[in-house]
Order: sequence, then structure tokens, then C-alpha cells
Amino acid sequence: MRRLLNYSIVLFVLTIILLLIIPLPAGLVDVAIIINMSLSMMILIITMTIREALEFSIFPSLLLVTTLFRLGINVSTTRNILTSSGASGQVIKAFGDFVLRGNVVVGLIIYMIIVLMQFIVITKGAERVSEVAARFTLDAMPGKQMAIDADLNSGLINEQQAKDRREKIQREADFYGSMDGATKIVKGDSIMSLITTAINLIGGSIIGIVQSGDSITNVLNTYSIATVGDGLVGQIPALLISVATGMIVTRAVSEGSLNEDISKQFMAQPIAIMISGVVIAVLAVIPGMPVVTLLVISFALVGIGFYLSRRIQAEPAMAGVGAFGPAGATSLRNFSAEGAEGLLEEQEGEPKQVSEEEYFKDVNNVYTLLSVEAIEMEFGYSLIPMVDESVGGRLINRIIIFRRQYAQDMGFVIPSIRLRDSSGLNTNQYCIKIKGEEVARGEILIDYFLALEPENPEKLIDGIETIEPAYGIPSRWIKPEDRELAEIYGYTVIDPLSVLVTHLSEVVKQHAHELITRQEVIHLIDNVKKTAPELIEEAFPNVISYSLFQKILTSLLKEGVPIKDLVTIIETVLGNISETGLPVKDVDGLIENIRTALKRTITRLYCEDGTMKVITLDSELERTMVGCLSKGERGYYLALNPDVLQSLIGQITTQLKKFNNISQSPVVLTSQVMRVHFYRLIDQFYPNIRVLSFNEISNNVQIQSIGSLTLENRERKGA
Repeated sequence: MRRLLNYSIVLFVLTIILLLIIPLPAGLVDVAIIINMSLSMMILIITMTIREALEFSIFPSLLLVTTLFRLGINVSTTRNILTSSGASGQVIKAFGDFVLRGNVVVGLIIYMIIVLMQFIVITKGAERVSEVAARFTLDAMPGKQMAIDADLNSGLINEQQAKDRREKIQREADFYGSMDGATKIVKGDSIMSLITTAINLIGGSIIGIVQSGDSITNVLNTYSIATVGDGLVGQIPALLISVATGMIVTRAVSEGSLNEDISKQFMAQPIAIMISGVVIAVLAVIPGMPVVTLLVISFALVGIGFYLSRRIQAEPAMAGVGAFGPAGATSLRNFSAEGAEGLLEEQEGEPKQVSEEEYFKDVNNVYTLLSVEAIEMEFGYSLIPMVDESVGGRLINRIIIFRRQYAQDMGFVIPSIRLRDSSGLNTNQYCIKIKGEEVARGEILIDYFLALEPENPEKLIDGIETIEPAYGIPSRWIKPEDRELAEIYGYTVIDPLSVLVTHLSEVVKQHAHELITRQEVIHLIDNVKKTAPELIEEAFPNVISYSLFQKILTSLLKEGVPIKDLVTIIETVLGNISETGLPVKDVDGLIENIRTALKRTITRLYCEDGTMKVITLDSELERTMVGCLSKGERGYYLALNPDVLQSLIGQITTQLKKFNNISQSPVVLTSQVMRVHFYRLIDQFYPNIRVLSFNEISNNVQIQSIGSLTLENRERKGA
């Protein structure tokens, strides 16, 4: 029995197919018609109560099943009408009598209006909306993927959440693509209904006149009732399904069910309701209009609008909403994003107002000017509300999320970020400083959204042209009301706070190696000591000096290698020292061995679906570079001919374009001997390129070369 239930849908579809072949008695046809109407009504109600289209993702398949069911019923009713003198059950007869009301011409006209209304208005409209939704959903996929990557990089979401959102985007694309095809089924069903109606009326009339010998009037009356009744019992479910189709593809930007959205958005516009009531009242002056009805409706609308207006005004305002005044503009001077709490903490001090000269008479106060913050952010006046929590600013919370995510990914806790206002910046500007020196600057329009331009936009949208500060993508600042239109055109739309956090996160990642101090190294070692005390006691400080370990971690962070697995790093250092002895002379070789030990971690960073796409070095080019290694005071370095270097940089610029359409970071693959030297050579030109050696890639990964760097001047040298 349970197995039959599991295959109930399959059996239902097989039964529908049998309806096309096996004649059904009128009683069973009535049951099938009622089931069809109930199912169509249920589908329509579901489409109006769901919050998003993917909650009813089976709709395209269900649309095909219901259409097939309706066609099967249509074939059965047509067979009965033509073979049973226009009789095909009580439901069809009741619908025919109700619509015709004894007047065949009027009844047929009403029926044709219903059919054409469904075909021309609802079905055609739903078909067009489905086409547009499918096309723009597919076009917007790359932009949405970039938005997910930006949220992941800024720490707003974790990897699992990013994976779920990517799967949802793929499901949306598949759903709207299916809906684009499914609407063609609805259109074909409407056309087939018109054909069936003509067959029933014309064919039935001919059969009745020829075979029954009855009068033409009686025959037309009998078959017109059957035709209209049959058409209505087919068209009403078809109309419901068409409305459901239009409903599900036109609610792409809804936030709740249809009832919730309409109630919320209408109740938020009391002025429009009152104006409509006044306009309705003005219509009462037109001669012949129903004055009483117009005034009742007018007073009702004005009353509802007045009530909603008072209700909105009575709602408690959100605490702290508003812009800073001049006095508030200085309230960020001594604020910082501290530790796990992530709260804006005001520095204590200045118990009394003193002049600047009086304050610095005390020499101890002069020392306060010598401190250098690891990370600072300075803001123009207009950006202060994004920072101050008292007015709803969420920057501190986003920084906390980023700090936590970065610690989980990289194994390094970034220091606190000092937040200050600055009179030296324009009102919409901000700057990021590392150890007191500015390293990045940007500008944000707080009341706008940033729309990242796709490669081939469907249409340019009005806005203020700019460059996205973190990745240098051409963008436009657009008004909030243009956000939905921009997304339809394929733009990726980002709110101002996310733009700021993404820029900050990218800057911190690029300069993380500068932020790992000796004190932080000791903190990391003490943290490992909690779980591996014997290892730490053996290694520090007698075997591995803190300065050497700091140099190792700095080098790894500079190339984006996580240092979370400190146990493996320490054990590799100990093993290398036991082989070579103290002191450590080849630090580069030691770091290469550590990278090899961390190859699973390194591979995970640049591998997608078991494949790593790389740029390789031509064997002759690599031999040439090995021959160009020179030894200096600080070890070996690569001294290439300027012509070779210029050719190499040009080739890299060309090859990097191949990574534009894939989400993986650019990777150059070399031998272990050349890896560090090649990295130092191109780091000054392309700091975002990752240079890996074959030893750093796991064995279970497939390497796919999408380009190669060659020695282009070899012919000239041979000549």
C-alpha cells in the first residue's frame, strides 16, 4: 500500500493518458471535472500565499500535469457530446443552462469573451513576463555570484551560507527557464479549447441534423448548451491556472504573501487613499451619477486614509534616528572597534575643558601623540551615521563579523580598528590607514546604492559614474528606487555599508602580514600551548626564536596562506632544523617546506570541483630564469634581462584576462626551486597573483593549464 502511495502521481498521470483513449460514462466525467476545478483552485491559492516562487518549484511540472488532465477530460466530454446527442453529465448541462439563459447567441458571445480574455490578456501576458524573467534571471547570475563573493569576503556570510545562496540562484535560473517553456503549454491549451468548441458546436449540429432528424432549432439549442457548458468547465480551471502562472512569475520582488504585501503597501499610503476618496466625491457633481453610492465610497476612503495616517503618526519613532549635528561630528574622535564585544567605546579622559597649550604643558601628555594605531579609518561628516550605533550605524557589527570570519579562515586575529571623524576629508570620503599611513581612500554616497556594471549591460541605467573601490569595477551610484530596475538590467547592486566593509576587508587582507607583531606571535603560540604544551616547550624559545617564527608567519600571510594550522607549521620547522641544524640559514627553503606541508590548505583555496586552473611556465623560460639566479647579501634573487622581463609582464597581462570569467584567483604554477623567486619578481607588478609550486598541490586535484608563459625573444637570441 505504501508503495502505491509513493507512485500515486505516476498512476494519476497514467490514468489521465487513459482518458484520451477509454470512453468514460457521464457520472465519472462529472467527478473528473470537479476534481480538476478543485485542483486548479488549490494551485491558485498556493501561488498567492507563498513568499517566493521557489517555495512552489514543482509548478512547471504541475502545470503540464494539470493541462494533460484537462485535455483528457476535454476529449472524454467531446466524445460523449458527439455520441450521446449532446449529453455529457450534469455539470456541463448546468453550466450551459446557467450561461445561455435561453438565449443561444448571447450565451455564445459571453463564452467567447471569457475565452478570448484568458487567451489575449492573461495567457499572453504571463508568457511575456515568463520570457523576460527567464532572460534577466540568467543575465543576472554572474552579478549575483559576485555579490555573494563580496559578502563572503567581507565576512557577512560563511562558506555554507554562500553555498546555499549559490544553489538558490541556480534553482531560480532553472525555475524561470522552466516557466518560460511551461507558459507555452498554457497558450496551446487555450488555442485547443477554441478548436474543441468549434468541433463540438459545428460537428454536433451536423450529426444531430443528419442522424436524429430533429429540427434545426432543437439541435442548435441542445448542442449549444453542451458546447458552452463543456467550454466553461474547461476554461474555468484553465483560467485559474493561467492566473496562477501570471501570479508566480510576477511576484519576483515580493517580501511576503500576496495578502501581506498588498495590505502592508496599501496601508503605508494613507494620503493616496484620502485623495482617491476626494476624487470619487467630485464625480458626484456629474448629472446622472449615483450620488449616494459615490459619497458613501468617498467617505469610506477618506475615513480609512485618515485612520491609517493617525496610526502611522502614533507609532513610536525609532530611537536615535537622524543625522549628527555639528556637536556630534566630533563624537568619533576617540571611538574604536574593539575586541569581541565590538562596541564603540569612548576613551576616558578630558575630565575638564583645558586649552591645547595647557594640556601639552605636561610632558607626559606629549607621549600620547607618539602612539600609532595598527588600523585606522577616518570618515567625512556625512558618513558618521554609518558608524555611530546610537543612530543605527551597523559598521561595528560588520567589522566584528569580518574579524571573526577572518580568524576562522586565516588563523590570525586582526587588531582593533580605530574609527575617527576627520575634517580633512570631504563629507562623503573615508580613508584607511595602516600604522598611521594612508593606504586606501574611497567615496560613498550614503543615500544611494552602488550598481556594478556587467560586461554587456542590457541597458545603461541613470546614475553617477564611479569606480568600485575594492576591486576597481566600473560602477554607478543609483537612487534606491532604481535598484530593482538595475538588477533587471544585470547590474549587481550593493548597499553603501557593504561597499565600505568590502573595501576595508580587502585592504586588511592585503596588509595582514604587516599587522602580525611580535606580541601577536606570542599570543598565537600561547593559544597553541593550551592543546600542545609539550610541542611548544620543545620549540620555543630555545630551538625556534620568536623572530624567526614571526618571519615565517609574515611570509605565509603575505601570500595569502592561512596560518591556522600552527601545529603543522611548528612541527615542520622543528623537522627542518633537526636536519640542517642551527642557525637556520635557508629561510626561503624552510618556508617552501612549510608550504608543502600545508598543501591541502593551499589547494582548497584555489581548487573548484576538483580542478585547478593555472598558468604554467615554458620549460625553456624556466631554464633561462634558473640561469639568471644571482646571489646577493640576502640570498639568491632573479636578475632577468629587461627585454625578457618586459615580455613576461606583457604575457601575464594577457593571460590574466582568462580568469575574468571564472571565480578562481589567478594562479601561476612553477617548480619549487623557482617559485619564491618568480613570486618576488612579479609581486611588484601583480600583487594579487598567487604563485604555487607542484609540491603545494594535492595529488587528487586535476591541474588544467589555461595559458603558458614563454620565452618570446628566443629567436632573436638565436640570431
